[in-house]
Parts: sequence; C-alpha cells; structure tokens
Amino acid sequence: MQRTRPMFLLLAVFALVAAACSTAATTTTAGGGGGPEAGVTIKFWSTETQPERLAKTQEIIDRFTEQTGIQVQLTATQEDALPQLMLTNAASGTLPDVVFHPLDFTIGWANAGLLDVDAANEVVEKLGRDTFSQGALELATVDGKVAAVPSDGWGQLLIYRKDLFDAAGLERPDTFEKIEAAAKALHDPANDFYGITAANDPGAVFTQQTFEHFALANGCQLVDDAGGVTLDTPNCVGAIDFFTRLLENYSPGGTQDVVSTRATYFAGQAAMIVWSPFILDEMAGLRDAALPTCPECGDDLAYLAKNSGFVPSFAGPDGAPAQYGQVSYMGIGKTENVAAAKQFVEFWLSEGYLDWLSVAPEGKFPMRRGDADDPTKFIDGWRALETGVDRKAPLSDYYSEEVIDELVEGSNNFDRWGFKQGQGELVAQVYATLIVPQTLDQVFQGQLTPAEAAKTMQELVLQEQQLLEQQD
Repeated sequence: MQRTRPMFLLLAVFALVAAACSTAATTTTAGGGGGPEAGVTIKFWSTETQPERLAKTQEIIDRFTEQTGIQVQLTATQEDALPQLMLTNAASGTLPDVVFHPLDFTIGWANAGLLDVDAANEVVEKLGRDTFSQGALELATVDGKVAAVPSDGWGQLLIYRKDLFDAAGLERPDTFEKIEAAAKALHDPANDFYGITAANDPGAVFTQQTFEHFALANGCQLVDDAGGVTLDTPNCVGAIDFFTRLLENYSPGGTQDVVSTRATYFAGQAAMIVWSPFILDEMAGLRDAALPTCPECGDDLAYLAKNSGFVPSFAGPDGAPAQYGQVSYMGIGKTENVAAAKQFVEFWLSEGYLDWLSVAPEGKFPMRRGDADDPTKFIDGWRALETGVDRKAPLSDYYSEEVIDELVEGSNNFDRWGFKQGQGELVAQVYATLIVPQTLDQVFQGQLTPAEAAKTMQELVLQEQQLLEQQD
C-alpha cells in the first residue's frame, strides 16, 4: 500500500499481468505439524508487496505450517493485476486457495464463481459472526452470504483543529451545516489560512473517495436496491452542490490532491482536512518524509495529533451519518484444497491476527474484534501495537481513548457506493473512468450546475452499466 494516498486500486489494468508475475515473491515453508491436511500445499496470494509486510506474512505462515503441517506457497502481486490474474488462473485451473484482496474485487469474483462463498461463511460462523465488524460483513454479502472473510480496513476521516474550534466556540463538525459554519468562521485566506482542505483533482481517485464520503452522508447512492443508477436524485444534487460550494468558498485555490491537502494541514494552514487514517502516525511526527510543519510543531512535532479532533461519520440534511470505508478480505478460492485453506484463514484471523495488524496499525483496523472467550481481544491488542516509520509508538501515546474508540467503532458503519446492492463491478468501472472527479471539475470550472452534473454522472454511469451487461 502506498502511504501517500488512501488505497483504492482499479480493475482494468490487464497489461500489467506479466509484470506482476515477474515481480511476485514466492516462498514455500516446510511443515512439521500434524492433522488431516498435513502435507497439503496451498497457494496464498497477497497484495501486500512491501518487504517488511512480506516478512511478517512469512512469519505467520511459518507458525501455521509448524502447527498444522500444511505448507503455504506465498505469492505477492500488485492489486491492479489481480483481476486478470484471477481470470487467467481460473481458465487454467490454478486459482489460489486463499487470496488477500480489497473489497473492490470481492463481489465480482463471487459472482464469477471464483470464490468459495460457502467456505467463507463456514469460517465466519466457526470464528463467530458476531466477533466481526458487521459493516465489513454487510459490504461483502451476496444473496445473504458473505463472499469472503473480513481481515482489516480503514475508514476515511474528517479531521479538524479542535484547539481552534474550542477557541472560536464552534461545534464538532458532524453535519454539513456545522462543517460549513466552521469553514466560514475560520477561513482567512489573507493570512494563508483556509476553512478546509480536501481533494478536487479531476485525475485522482482520491477525489472520488472524498466526494463519496459527502455523498453517502447526504443519502446519495450510486444505485438503488434493484441496481438502477440513482445519481440524478435530489440527494445527489444536494451533495454535489454542498461539496463544490464548500471547496470553492473555503479551500486553497488550484488543484488539490493527496499530497497538497496533507501539506496544507500539516503547515497549520487549514481548519479541517478529509484524509485516511494513514495520516495518524505522520501527524504524530513519526515519519520523517511527512513531518508536521505548523508554527507550534517546532516545539512539539505531535502538536497537531494532540490538538486535532476526528469525525469518522457525518451527515447531510437529507441523509444519516456515514463513513467511507475500505476493507480487505481473505477470499477462499474454488479449488481442491478448501479444507486446508479454511484452516489457514482461521489461523490468520486468530493466532496470526495481531502480528498481521502490527505491520500498519494506523490503517489496519481489526475487522474481527475478539473471540468467544474475550470479545475485545483483538481490539485491545491492536491498541497496544506500535505504529510509525522512523520512530515507533502506540497510537495511544498521542490520541485519547475516546478518539481511538471512535475510530474503532466507526468500522461498524463503513459504507460504500454500490457494494451492498451487488454492483461491485460497476463501482470499479466508475472509479476506473474517473467519471465523478471529472464531472465535479466541470462544476468547479463553472461549466455545469450541480443539477447538470448529476444528470451527466447519471448518463455516463448508465453507459458503463450497459457495457457491463453486454459483456455478460
């Protein structure tokens, strides 16, 4: 995962298959344990390609093999190559037995018959359905069954300068009305200070992710329960109007992206920012490549961490509190090794779980809270994990118990366009084509009104939906 932006990699990158295969890291561990599946070798694909994460994955595999005698062949590959790799290997009968992957692919693979949905449900039931984030389960549910087992995830955040809010007597910005009131009250461009900084780059998926958070908060959905596109509704017009007006009136001028928004907030030049939780360790001064530079940060690198508030979910006038979330899953392939694959996923979500979460605690919130004996076992363990790059420390050293509780509890309410309605493939096309960021840019440029933008999005998404139907 690149730390410079929230992760959402796209489906349509077929040309990278050969490159992905050539750069894959494959390892096989030797077995020493016993059991009915001892001696079986399963194939595990992971999208975590960074060396330190591969090393941690291999450590988990080695412990699993020692305990069970099941050998695991690890292959690391880039996310954007996964869809074509799955199709190619399905055609040749060489699907992975287990694949760690983002939500973006789960439902499409389940609908294509590449995942063993029954096996995933058996694992969830054995581990305890109520031990998982219910939001994560719901996002990956197809026809009443969970298509893959939730592993970890992150939820997007509205972060605000609590010290400045308190001094100005402003309320926590958890509604559109409060967000705009705070942005207006604190906006001071003459002194290089802005009410909010958020992405508007028409060529960036980050803009889609940011806007989608606001859209969900106002009850604007991509599709209805029947799969019909619903982007020309009053809820969506309202979300487009609020988002574009907010940034036009109270944010820095020009194109804003994942790097510039963070830099503005870190420089102490914005009252609010919309970003992923991967900013948490950086805001605490634990990563040299992205250090806070606010005036107060000279004496205390963690000043912003200590003086920021967090809003996982907020609401528009026509919606309910919502949080944009990204979840990664352990999918079980339709292979001959389902029994061994299920054992591996069960081990991953129990004995190996905290080791896995430790590779990036700030962005790997546990989607399994605990077990039957200790309902908060993994949440409590996660809290104690150290985060950071150049320096390490637990998040609790910089963020209050209340803040961490909010971050964790937010995962129960993760939402996304289209997935709950079974339209994961359409979502991928919407992201790949950048329909939303490019149309929003036309509003920013004065070329479209919010109502016209909603109509344009509706027409373009309908075209993509029709193309997908023709392919089927």
